[in-house]
This record gives sequence, C-alpha cells and structure tokens, in this order.
Amino acid sequence: MEVSVKWVDGVQFSGETGSGHSVVMDGPADHGGQNQGGRPMEMVLLGLAGCAAFDVVTLLRKTRQEFVDCEVKVKAERADSIPSVFTNIDLLFIVTGNNVGEKQVERAVSLSVDKYCSVARMLGNGGVNITHHYQIQ
Repeated sequence: MEVSVKWVDGVQFSGETGSGHSVVMDGPADHGGQNQGGRPMEMVLLGLAGCAAFDVVTLLRKTRQEFVDCEVKVKAERADSIPSVFTNIDLLFIVTGNNVGEKQVERAVSLSVDKYCSVARMLGNGGVNITHHYQIQ
C-alpha cells in the first residue's frame, strides 16, 4: 500500500492514495491554514470509522440482516501535551433496517472493533482507550 502527500501552500496538503483517490488536508487560519480540508488527525478517525463500518456491513450481510444503513459516529479526546495523541475514542454504530437482530449487530460491532479492524487494533495497541456501542433503528 502506498500513498503520497504533496505540500500545496501554508499548511495545506494534497494526498493521493495508491488507488487513485485524492484528499485535501489543511489547518485552521491560526495555524497558517485556510480551512480547505480535513485535519490529519480527523483523517485518522475517518479511517477508523470506515474500517470498522466495512467490517460491520460485511458481517451483517453474512448473517443476512435486512439493514439499509450503517453510520458510525466518533468522538475522541486528545492529550493536552505534545504530541497530542488520541487518549479516548468512542464509536457509536447506528444500524437502520427491518428486523435487524440485536445479537447480530452486537456481535458484528464487537468483532470489528476488538478483532478485525486494523485501525482499531493499531490505535488500541498504541494505548488508546477505544469504546463502542450501537443503536438499531
């Protein structure tokens, strides 16, 4: 897997994934940015949510759950000192559908966060406290 990041201006960077997708990262004005893109640490959280959601959707499909939506809301806390690493991350999975089994959702979420999601494993092994819960709508 390869990616590249190229400086644009100020603290704005253009990232390109090995699969050919681009993303803009930028900082706030008080740090020399123009607020034209997400912050790098926000991108880490997006990676975590995307990785976990991928697993949950895959596992729910395997158990033939009739879901129509899966959303992950993430709240994170960072250390006050530099480096300002994540200390706590909470994932809320919201699964919407008809006759979706609570047991299947609970299992899918737990398996994802605790076993399958590479991003969660890296962050957790690095000392980040990751909690998770779910809602079925």
